[in-house]
Amino acid sequence: MGLKEYLQVIRKRWWLVALVIVVITVLAGIKGYLLTTSLYEANAKVIVNQTSQANGAATVNYSDVQTNIMLINSYKEIIRSSAILNKVAEQYPDFNVTPAEMAGKISVTAANQSQVMNISYVDTSYKNAAKIVNAITNVFKQQIPSIMKVDNITVLNEANSEAAGSPINTNPVFTIIIGFVLSILLSLGLVFLLDYFDHTFKSGEELESELALPILASIAEIRKSDRKRQKLSKKQKVGEGTYATPVN
Repeated sequence: MGLKEYLQVIRKRWWLVALVIVVITVLAGIKGYLLTTSLYEANAKVIVNQTSQANGAATVNYSDVQTNIMLINSYKEIIRSSAILNKVAEQYPDFNVTPAEMAGKISVTAANQSQVMNISYVDTSYKNAAKIVNAITNVFKQQIPSIMKVDNITVLNEANSEAAGSPINTNPVFTIIIGFVLSILLSLGLVFLLDYFDHTFKSGEELESELALPILASIAEIRKSDRKRQKLSKKQKVGEGTYATPVN
């Protein structure tokens, strides 16, 4: 099929293409604006900074840095453990969040070869997310000396609970654009699929193109509405004459 044939296939069912595009785009808009719950992420940063003592003064050497980096993998698991999250639930009952729920919403990351850890918490309210991630960070700092027998955690910055956070999962305009593009692809695919399984001829031009023979005659379809018009036209012709009544 050439470009002309493709355009003819689309034109035959343009209404289907338009319908699919409108329906999917509207549904994407409804989902983006009405059916998606906004989620907010708050972050806090800590640094693992264990140091050595030399002549009574704290020093940092390459060995200390590598030890701190290796400890981060353990600290990632400790933050998500019940030893920390149970303490958070006990000390902050007003959060009304269970340790299991906190474990599912918290994530801990660290850049490669970095001593800095980023603690993130996701919630439907940025203010709550900020308060909870700060609480987890502080409890973690408090408990590390008793768990690891070393006090090497320093909080770099806490989340600002008064800041206006931005949703991390909602972008209605982007959702609508994606829905619009997908609707075009889906509608065109549906149109070509229907055309592939449709073996009937819709016009004389299609038949002539398929058989490579000229059309000698064609029989038009007669609808009921056409027959009614013909009957009405005949009645009007019968009564077209003008008659005069003789006067005595």
